[in-house]
Amino acid sequence: MKKIIFLVLIILLISAGGFFWWWQNREIKGSPEDYVIKETAEGKIVENKRAGLIVKAPEGWDTQKIEFLEGSVVFDTPDTEGVWRNEMISPPLRKGCGIETAVVYKKINFEDLKNEIKNSHATFGIKSEEFEIATINNRQVLKNTFDSKFIGPSIGIYFLGEDKFYSFAVYWAPDDKERCVQEFNKFLETVSIK
Repeated sequence: MKKIIFLVLIILLISAGGFFWWWQNREIKGSPEDYVIKETAEGKIVENKRAGLIVKAPEGWDTQKIEFLEGSVVFDTPDTEGVWRNEMISPPLRKGCGIETAVVYKKINFEDLKNEIKNSHATFGIKSEEFEIATINNRQVLKNTFDSKFIGPSIGIYFLGEDKFYSFAVYWAPDDKERCVQEFNKFLETVSIK
């Protein structure tokens, strides 16, 4: 299962944010150990005190901390299915939903972030893509909605911080879009950034 989630995360990181390119040539400031997953009376909570981030896992979803680069967390529905390659699952998904969250320690503005996302998507067979500035939890965010022939559909949401940005992305199987996007919107309501 760890291998499956790992592959999904790699593809999602590259497609949703393009920040794989940045990781190659920058100082690492975060760590997978920054993320703590804990059960509470309100449900499963993921906290990154260093980044000032707290999110609540969707009820009943699997939660996995990923030991990759500066770390991130993936949430997916128990029914998630995808294409098996080299004993690992890979988008596009055949069934289910996934949400990924990560913190990237880089000062950036929306326009530069948008350009870096476009550059990273150039190799993924983008069928459609749009960007917009939206408001979530009383904060402006960059929203990127796209569909790729290699990894399927996804929505990425980016909150800017002073010296970092927070990336949240959802991906889904074709028949699960409504359910997945609805759960993602509920998930975003739980995001707390201090």
